[in-house]
Amino acid sequence: MTLSVVIPSLREAESLRLLLPELHTALRQLDVDATEVIIVTDSDDAETMEVAGMLGARAVAQATPGYGGALQSGFRAASGDFVLTMDADLSHAPSMIKTLWRHRQQADIVIASRYVPGGSARMPLARYLLSRVLNNVFSRGLTLNVHDMSSGFRLYRASLLADLTELPRDFDVLQTILVRAYAEGRAVIEIPFDYQPRRFGKSHARVIQFGMAYARTFWSLWKLRNSILCADYDARAHDSLIPLQRYWQRQRHKHVTELIAGEGAVADVGCGSSKIIGALPPGSVGVDVLLRKLRFARRFGVPLVQGSGFTLPFPDQSFSCVLCSQVIEHVPKDSPILDELVRVLKPGGRLVLGTPDYANWEWVLTEKLYGFFAPGAYADEHIAHYTRTELIDHFAKRGFTHEATRYILRGELILALRAAPGRVATGTPTL
Repeated sequence: MTLSVVIPSLREAESLRLLLPELHTALRQLDVDATEVIIVTDSDDAETMEVAGMLGARAVAQATPGYGGALQSGFRAASGDFVLTMDADLSHAPSMIKTLWRHRQQADIVIASRYVPGGSARMPLARYLLSRVLNNVFSRGLTLNVHDMSSGFRLYRASLLADLTELPRDFDVLQTILVRAYAEGRAVIEIPFDYQPRRFGKSHARVIQFGMAYARTFWSLWKLRNSILCADYDARAHDSLIPLQRYWQRQRHKHVTELIAGEGAVADVGCGSSKIIGALPPGSVGVDVLLRKLRFARRFGVPLVQGSGFTLPFPDQSFSCVLCSQVIEHVPKDSPILDELVRVLKPGGRLVLGTPDYANWEWVLTEKLYGFFAPGAYADEHIAHYTRTELIDHFAKRGFTHEATRYILRGELILALRAAPGRVATGTPTL
């Protein structure tokens, strides 16, 4: 296991003379196979580069300007399994690295946080207030459970950084990395630390530049955070601030969990990141094609498998209950997904199937309104339109008995269907 330390260091030669010896001492105390220290600065900053070389670090000239540009150059140069970023101005104590390293297996990003209990920040009052306001706005506005989104003292899993491209060049790079990490289902934790004022020189951050970069970035991050691309979209919708969305998700949770109760182990096909996963009975498995959804869903403690509903990775007749909620409308009607749901269901087992009912005007109106107020959301991806009668007839031809119908505001349809106790029909009736 290896560690790279990346330090943006524009005109920081004086600070580095003190920092680097302390840093090397701290790194020697870690249980790590190899370490490297990368100092990133402008190509014309000869003094910083010289000091870096003399004190056992590697100097790298940043390819693009700005703090974000320096980080990206450092990330590209880093070869470690983990990458630690810190400031050169002595505000980030090297002694804290051991604590961050100790938590490396708990998350993909470990943040040294000034604003969680036990942390502190010694800085001018105006800067402190601005920092707290911006962090609160971003944390609450983006519904991220991170108190110090602007801390640059972090430990990253290198595999996360490898997936990040086209990052901002300014200080808003820190918030962007966090939101993109959340979008990919990555785990983030904060560890308290004491922020100290710089000992030499002046900060390269400018208050106006800092604030403008944040304001410019917030809208784009808000759109990503609230899009279906975000790994925790389904789980967050359950607690949405929008009353209708919250009601809808909770009604789905209620109906589905009631219909699978007592049916034994469930295969949740297209599980996404829904809180329904956490209510599955013992022996159940969640299946989804999107790795980012599965990364997030790990917190529910249910076995998860990355796989396609077109070719489920299970033997025939594996489960006494199969759940497929809000999936079939996203794939063509001639796809093999319905065949696969039947194939893995045991004789006499229950199939719980959820999809919009396009025979009801209530859903047609809901979808139009949803598409208007949330363009680019799930409504735009509904390419197969089903009705209750159509689905019941389809499964009746395969020996299924219709047992229950549930609706959410006469729009979303949830069916419970019982397979025949004998061998399940494997043919493909015409829809």
